Amino acid sequence: MTPILRLNGVSKHFGGIRVIDDVNLEILEGERHALIGPNGAGKSTLFNLMTGFYSPTRGSIHFKEKRIDGLAPYKIIRLGIARSFQIINIFKGMQVYENIRNAVVAKHHYSLMFDRMLGSLNEVRKETEYILSRIHLKPFQNELAGTLGYGQQRALELGLTIALDPELVLLDEPGAGLTPDETREIVRLIREVTAGKTLVIVEHDMDVVFDLADRISVLNRGTILATGTPEEIKRNEAVKEVYLGSLFEEKPLWQER
Repeated sequence: MTPILRLNGVSKHFGGIRVIDDVNLEILEGERHALIGPNGAGKSTLFNLMTGFYSPTRGSIHFKEKRIDGLAPYKIIRLGIARSFQIINIFKGMQVYENIRNAVVAKHHYSLMFDRMLGSLNEVRKETEYILSRIHLKPFQNELAGTLGYGQQRALELGLTIALDPELVLLDEPGAGLTPDETREIVRLIREVTAGKTLVIVEHDMDVVFDLADRISVLNRGTILATGTPEEIKRNEAVKEVYLGSLFEEKPLWQER
């Protein structure tokens, strides 16, 4: 597999604080890659650098050989990268259908000033209904998004992300706040709707990480401590010392279930 995203010597400083420090990372095309690490390790900052919300202090970021650091987030989205957020980011006062429709409209670059015409646009309607079916929210399409259950709101946010038809999907803690049943459902849904795409997730739930990831990178104090397969990461003594050891003492997550 060839890299779809490359970070070369990327650093991000806020004043005198080095949040990300000389990170070199390759995300391979078609893989599911997890970023894990202690709180404050810099995972969300790295996501923000990948998606244009921050610009690096030093280094470069390339998506499919095109340099993207310094580009505005909307330009990065148009290149084929889409993300979700740690805090649910949906339009709670709009219908579920309208949420997805707006994302489809944005993908096609239609102007929202023609909102009254959207209902008659076959392409938009078909795509919207297709995505609603994929995330299992079609029966709720006329409900206000804010009235959905928390797990359903997570599914809707995932729908907003894939509605842009990105090649690279970045999900920031998709399992946050979910019950065990909801977590199993969101993992199944993520695997289903990102098939054929490249996926990067930030996640604290190691069950989610080990269920989904082909490779894992461990971030600690703004640097990449290790990258490898789930089995390699489980056996890595340095990773156990700074992060996984305390988690494994609480629950043997690596055991077969």
